[in-house]
Amino acid sequence: MKRLVLFVTIMVGLSTPVVSTNIVFMLMDDMGWGDLGVLGQPAKETPNIDRMAAEGIVLPNFYSANPLCSPSRAAMLTGRLPIRNGFYTTNNHARNAYTPQDIVGGIPDDEILYPELLQKAGYKTKIIGKWHLGQQSQYHPLRHGFDEWFGSPNCHFGPFNNKGTPNIPVYKNTNMAGRYYETFKIDHSTGESNLTQLYIQEAVDFIKESVNAAKPFFLYWTPDATHEPLYASKHFLGTSQRGLYGDAVRELDSGVGIILSTLQSLGIDKDTLVMFSSDNGGALYASVNGGSNAPFLCGKETTFEGGMREPTLAWWPETIKPNQVSHQLGNLMDWFSTALTIANVPIPDDRPIDSVNLLPALINNTVIDRPIFYYRGNELMAVRSGLFKAHYWTWTNSIEEFNRVHVFNCVFQIMHGHLQGVDFCRGEQVNDVTTHDQMNHTADPVIFHLGRDPGEKYPLKHDSTEYKQALEGINKIVIEHKSNLKPGTPQLNYCDPAVMNWAPPGCAALNDCLPVPASKKVLCTWPH
Repeated sequence: MKRLVLFVTIMVGLSTPVVSTNIVFMLMDDMGWGDLGVLGQPAKETPNIDRMAAEGIVLPNFYSANPLCSPSRAAMLTGRLPIRNGFYTTNNHARNAYTPQDIVGGIPDDEILYPELLQKAGYKTKIIGKWHLGQQSQYHPLRHGFDEWFGSPNCHFGPFNNKGTPNIPVYKNTNMAGRYYETFKIDHSTGESNLTQLYIQEAVDFIKESVNAAKPFFLYWTPDATHEPLYASKHFLGTSQRGLYGDAVRELDSGVGIILSTLQSLGIDKDTLVMFSSDNGGALYASVNGGSNAPFLCGKETTFEGGMREPTLAWWPETIKPNQVSHQLGNLMDWFSTALTIANVPIPDDRPIDSVNLLPALINNTVIDRPIFYYRGNELMAVRSGLFKAHYWTWTNSIEEFNRVHVFNCVFQIMHGHLQGVDFCRGEQVNDVTTHDQMNHTADPVIFHLGRDPGEKYPLKHDSTEYKQALEGINKIVIEHKSNLKPGTPQLNYCDPAVMNWAPPGCAALNDCLPVPASKKVLCTWPH
């Protein structure tokens, strides 16, 4: 690839040359902080990801912007909290919402996604895997900055009967290429599916095509094999100590290795920043079929550390020094400003941006003072500043949901042994914190010191000097944040069976258009 040198000031007192840098962002699905060998997983079954860490930098204090998939992904691509970009609900207080098949909303046209700006700057852009920002065509990736797409707008739930609910389509660019469980098989009885292999090959092909075209590229590689229902290809089935979840992780690790090796074999590894993370914490309600968030409290859906602290690495040979650990507080939203700075693209100044440029941390291991905001739906639940985390609201999920049989896909649930309700904090209890009622601590927030107590088990005593000093500082952050907050129009309030994937673009060519039912727009029900 022809090397075009751009000079970017990285706000550390230096001007650092950046060579038409390619950007690869690997976003896993429901992978926990404790799932990687480099972060302590005892089976040590992620050699390629661990090598990526050894050759680059580990960011152990890195977070998602939300403990659930769709809002987290929307925040990452817009550089803005879900409360600003509209990926939340006001149907109930502090409830997680996402984009199932029947959601009416999606990513608004007036939101700026950083792939849009990279595309305008001459980058080839592609998403491979799960989009999850709206299944109607006006919300699809090719309308929001991507040149190419191979993947799906939704999770790979199913199979459905195509009557009450349609099977979910897989797209090749603007048109569907088939549906899950039909063209794209997933066998629940064995866990076998070839999807991850397809996603790996798509990535390799895109990288090679971009090099041949002599264009810088942005690849958003977001496979979903570690989201239930789990799957792995035949070669990886039964190879992990951790069961099917581990098989899926091992195959994803293999994919990371193949992508890095492709960059090296093409001689563009030194011109490519590769980032690895997850959209939210591991799903503890899935029991042994979910990820590990050790040593943190609870998991996906919660604003405890296990729900939002993510396994995160960056790799950029000769620019990022090897064997580095950064204690920078980071957030998936930060890739917005980081990617644009690398590409020498101005960061939009017409709207609040919650993203921080991470290049000083990645290149010079500089630590910038910034807070982390933990939102659940329309509520600011907690704030981290330094090593202190203050919870203003806490809860896990309702006692009704906790006790209720998990009715979705009952056959799958029975087979895998967790038909006993939904538990986001399996086996973990902290009095007055991991409750099934929403607890309002606004008058006296619960504060943990995450250095001494990363598992959030031992709150600071309210009468201690340490508590009072921490609270004073964090309260100032909260007041400033809320004074400048203008919530976006909520996109996740309404559901309608008519907007499901009955007749996606391209269905006619495949003779796969299903009858569209009458519209019945209602407020969505979000149980947690």
